[in-house]
Amino acid sequence: MTAPTYRQVPAQVDLPALEHAVLDFWREQKIFAKSLEQSEGRPEWVFYEGPPTANGMPGAHHIEARVFKDVFPRFRTMRGYHVARKAGWDCHGLPVELAVEKELGFSGKQDIEAYGIAAFNDKCRESVTRHTDAFAELTTRMGYWVDLDDAYRTMDPEYVESVWWSLKEIFGKGLLVQDHRVAPWCPRCGTGLSDHELAQGYETVVDPSVYVRFPLTSGPLAGEAALLVWTTTPWT
Repeated sequence: MTAPTYRQVPAQVDLPALEHAVLDFWREQKIFAKSLEQSEGRPEWVFYEGPPTANGMPGAHHIEARVFKDVFPRFRTMRGYHVARKAGWDCHGLPVELAVEKELGFSGKQDIEAYGIAAFNDKCRESVTRHTDAFAELTTRMGYWVDLDDAYRTMDPEYVESVWWSLKEIFGKGLLVQDHRVAPWCPRCGTGLSDHELAQGYETVVDPSVYVRFPLTSGPLAGEAALLVWTTTPWT
């Protein structure tokens, strides 16, 4: 039997160059596309990326999240499934509006209405696609396999209509309940807040507190004793 031959491994390895060589090979040979073709016809394991918002540059936390998004589709593919891995972009949310307000120098809802809601919406649409190229570069650089060419966007009518369709189906099956809930409200923005949005506004502050002595004026201990009260709401 002929012994297998391997390429000689140099004593000093240029790891960054080796990494780029692998990425170049994947791109030139369309390895991701070929892996999908190879698994065509197998049972589907549906993966829609939990989408990032591209109105800011990607950071280290995006790398961590994308690692998890890459590990599970690869694992399910190795387990015999076809995983198309659809990418997405999150185009909604109060943080997007606040970022655009800051860019325009606005201080609240009144400024948006004076500027024009349609024009403000256009600015928001431009904002959420501003750094998609940087995200795509990060995705390729870290070896994350996901279909960016056919990504969904939460601001597209097709996506919005699919959400309404889903709600209609859930309602039709009696699984949607109407009830009352205490929700946070932002008086500056004139809108309700999600728990996530509310958490972004928490600050560590120092509140005043006072001790108040109330002498007893009646009863068996009148004139001899007092109540000592501590409160963090001295204005009451």
